Amino acid sequence: MSFESKRGRIGQRAPRDASSPETMKMLTTLRPEKDRKKPAARWSPIYHGLRDAIVSHRLTPGTKLPEDELASIYSVSRTVIRAALQALAHDWLVRLEPNRGAFVAQPSPKEAREVFEARALIEPRVAALAAQVARAEDVTLLRGHLEREHEALDAGRDSDAIMLSAMFHVGVAEIADQAVLTGLVRDLVSHSSLIIALYWKRRDTTCESHAHHALVDAIEARDSDRAAQLMKDHLRDLLSGLELNRTGRKPEHLADILR
Repeated sequence: MSFESKRGRIGQRAPRDASSPETMKMLTTLRPEKDRKKPAARWSPIYHGLRDAIVSHRLTPGTKLPEDELASIYSVSRTVIRAALQALAHDWLVRLEPNRGAFVAQPSPKEAREVFEARALIEPRVAALAAQVARAEDVTLLRGHLEREHEALDAGRDSDAIMLSAMFHVGVAEIADQAVLTGLVRDLVSHSSLIIALYWKRRDTTCESHAHHALVDAIEARDSDRAAQLMKDHLRDLLSGLELNRTGRKPEHLADILR
């Protein structure tokens, strides 16, 4: 379906009823209630335990994650451990190597810069499009999401804060109503969430306290130029808050770290 047939022209779309099927399909990233009724998988506690250890830098980049040792630490089967590692690999936090096993991922400084350069090319345009078409409901969802971000930071749940920050950027792309760009943003922020988790040098690297709020204000005001500039500045600040040349410390025993 062309942009013309779907939306008339870029920057315009027909008003949508909040209860329409089309509306319900959109903004899934910013609707936390969508996951509340899902039963927790057996590997979920292991996933969260390892994720928190990686994000808090207790597990350093390149650390090997043997299935048998993890199974002993968490008192579960290797099958459960394998599922948790696969989920972490999907989120770019773990690297799975055939015949070698799982390792905490270790993106290079070059890779990190390339990811943020790609985001800087795409996301300012996405923010501008979102500002052109955002509705009151969209802005309300964004502001509610910001409250969850700050609650996570205030509570010291750094890994949750990083994931929520990534979800905010995907939510802005969903508001822009651009499926292809949303897919690109989703992949890029997943990758950069790993980079931030491994190399942040200050806690507010996830989001400067004012950056997302200012962006939502620009989207609400339908100021597409300001939204684009704020997004560009925000991504530049994120990259500057990373210590990409950090040298890793000697790995400790997994049991001492995770128990």
